[in-house]
Amino acid sequence: MPTTDDSPDSAPRTDRPRPAEPSAAASGATGFSPWMRRVAVVGLVLAALNLRPAISGLGPLLEEVRDGLGMNGTVAGMLTSVPPLCFAVFGGLAPRLARRRGPAAVVLAGTAAITLGLVLRPFAGGTAAFLAATALALAGIAVSNVLMPVIVKQWFPGRVGTMTGLYSMALALGTAGAAAVTVPLTDALGGSWRVGIGAWAVLGAVALVPWVLIFRSPATRPGQAAPGRPDQRPDQGQDQPQDPRASGGAEGPAGGAADAAPLRITKSPTAWALGIFFGLQASGAYIVMGWLPQIFRDSGVSASSAGLMLAVTMGMGIPLSFVLPKLAARMRHQGPLVLALGGCGLLGYAGLYVAPHSGAWLWAVVLGVSNCAFPLALTMIGMRSRSSAGVVKLSAFAQSTGYLLSIPGPLLVGALHDASGGWRVPLLLMAGLMLAQIAMGMLAGRDRVIEDGR
Repeated sequence: MPTTDDSPDSAPRTDRPRPAEPSAAASGATGFSPWMRRVAVVGLVLAALNLRPAISGLGPLLEEVRDGLGMNGTVAGMLTSVPPLCFAVFGGLAPRLARRRGPAAVVLAGTAAITLGLVLRPFAGGTAAFLAATALALAGIAVSNVLMPVIVKQWFPGRVGTMTGLYSMALALGTAGAAAVTVPLTDALGGSWRVGIGAWAVLGAVALVPWVLIFRSPATRPGQAAPGRPDQRPDQGQDQPQDPRASGGAEGPAGGAADAAPLRITKSPTAWALGIFFGLQASGAYIVMGWLPQIFRDSGVSASSAGLMLAVTMGMGIPLSFVLPKLAARMRHQGPLVLALGGCGLLGYAGLYVAPHSGAWLWAVVLGVSNCAFPLALTMIGMRSRSSAGVVKLSAFAQSTGYLLSIPGPLLVGALHDASGGWRVPLLLMAGLMLAQIAMGMLAGRDRVIEDGR
C-alpha cells in the first residue's frame, strides 16, 4: 500500500524546517499559572491511572466473581462486553457535555462516577446489581476516554506526542498494576473478592483531588480561551510533524478557519477506517483483559501467576505507550507500526493455541506489545484533524463507533468456549480479528486529515 498521496498538497512534512524546541510555558497550558500547569499534568496522569483498574482488576478474579454471583460463561462474556458497550453509549455524550460544561468539569464528574461505581460494586447481591455498578464506573471511564485526546490537544498543543505518551503510559501502568496487585491484595485483605475489587475506589478518590482544583481554575471554564497558545495551531510543535496542508490560516482550539464549513465526519473514509481500527483493537484488548487469565488457569497456571502474566501483558504498555506516540507523530504513515503490533498479536495467539502453558510468559509479553495499538490509535486521532474541534468530533466518532463494534468479541469468545469446551476455536476467532485490525490500521494510518473529506 502506498505511503504517500499523489495530490500536490501532500508534500513531505520535512519540507518545512521543524520549529525550535518550545519552552515549557510556550508548549503547554499557558493559560494556567506555573503551579496549575503542574496540577494539570498530575491530574492527567491520575485520571489515566484510574481508567482501567475497574476492568483489569476483575480478570484475575473472574472465576471467583462467577462463582459468587452464579454466572455462566455467556453471562461472564457479557460482563467483559460491558466496557465497550458503555464506552460506545456514554462516550458519544462527551463532546456535548464538554461544550456545555467544559472538559475539566466532565472529567471531574467522570472520575466521581468511576469512584462511586467501584464503591458500590462489592455490595452487589446478584449479577444485575453488579453489572449496574460496573456500568456506572464505565460511564465515567467512557467520557474521560473521549476527552483525554481533546485535553491534550487543547492544553498541550506543542506536546501532543509527549503528553499522549505520558497519559497512555499511566493508563498502561494502572491496567498492569490492577492485574498484578488485585489477587495479592485480596489475599492480604482476607480473601474476599468483593474487598479486592472494591479497594480500587481509593485510587479514584485520589484522582478527584487535582481535578477539583483544575475545575476551579478560571482557565478551564466554558467560554474561556483554551489554555494553549492562541497563536499556535494545535498540531504544531516538536512532537507533531508540520503539515503544509494546514497552512491555510491559523486557528485556535475552538476551531477557527478550519471549522468555517461544517465537518461531516461520517463522510470521511479516514474517520471510518480509524473507527473500525479502534474497534478491532479494543475488541482484542478486552478479550485479553477478560479471558487471558482464564486461558492460563485452564492450562494449569495458578490464579496468582495468571494475574502476574496479565500484569506483564498490560505492563508492556508502560514503556511502549510513551515511545509509540512520539514515534508515530514523526511518521507520515503509521502502517508499519500497525503491522508490527498486529504481527505480535498473531504470534501470541498462535502460541496460546499450540503451547499455552510452557510458553505462557512469552505469549504474555508479545500480546502486551500487541495491545499497544491503543496509544497508537489515540495518536492517530490527534493527527487526522487540523483543529481541536475536529479532534473532539473524531475522538467521539472513532471511540463510540469503535467500542460499539467491539462489543460482540468478548461475548463470542465466552460462547465459543462453552460450545467447544476449550480455547482453540476462540483463539481462531481472535486471530481473524487481528488480521482485520491490521488491514484497517493500514488504511487509518495514511497521511490524511478529515477536513479534506478523505
